[in-house]
Amino acid sequence: MSERAGLRAEAGARAASQAQAREREVRAPINVAVAGAAGRMGEAVCAAVSAAEDMSLVAKADPLLGSTVSDALRRKPDVLVDFTRPGSAVANAIECVKAGVHVVIGTTGFDLEPLKRECARSGSANVFIAPNFAVGAVLMMRFAAEAAMHMEAAEIIELHHESKLDAPSGTAARTAQLIAQVTGRSEPPIHSVRLPGLLAHQEVILGALGQTLTIRHDSLDRRSFMPGVLLAIRAVRSLSVSPLVGLEHILFRETDEREQRM
Repeated sequence: MSERAGLRAEAGARAASQAQAREREVRAPINVAVAGAAGRMGEAVCAAVSAAEDMSLVAKADPLLGSTVSDALRRKPDVLVDFTRPGSAVANAIECVKAGVHVVIGTTGFDLEPLKRECARSGSANVFIAPNFAVGAVLMMRFAAEAAMHMEAAEIIELHHESKLDAPSGTAARTAQLIAQVTGRSEPPIHSVRLPGLLAHQEVILGALGQTLTIRHDSLDRRSFMPGVLLAIRAVRSLSVSPLVGLEHILFRETDEREQRM
């Protein structure tokens, strides 16, 4: 065999080996840890991850379980999902990024700047944050922003269970930001309601001369958030921007890719 032929054969073997490694990576389950695993959302995430064929639940972190995020990271997760509290979510995420573990955050009400700085320094892991993981809520925000371009004014009413810590909700704040971005107006007022019997609900009321338009979304069960959480877990490793805020970036990217394949 000539030297040139030998080099070609070596390059071909190397390419085949790399392709096999990528295929194994795609087929391997995503190892997932959950912080806040003893909470109601955390329990729902653990159940959803355990039921997903392409995921493996490797660790649960929660003070009620006697386990920390550091303990969870020792189990070598690919992704950690955080449904804790605003006071701990950023520290948890920074610890994960330093360890090279991707993070999906469902907690809201914290300052994003420290996390941005850490992501810029480390660059080895991605962070995804969603104020709301319900696909219907993401559609509600998108529709409200589109409608606001054609209506004179808007106000937002968000209603949640009495135990929700932050007000206004992250969903309402994100909706107000989106409306302000597309209209060039100031963010619309937000009214917060906290009552027993509620879970997660939001109305955007838009007004114009002689007419109103109401766009409403209701989450009646925490399972409504799980398809979005699983979607984020699958997508966070391939993000080109980190930290990234908003499920719409993943949801509508997936939709665009499907349409391009049709």
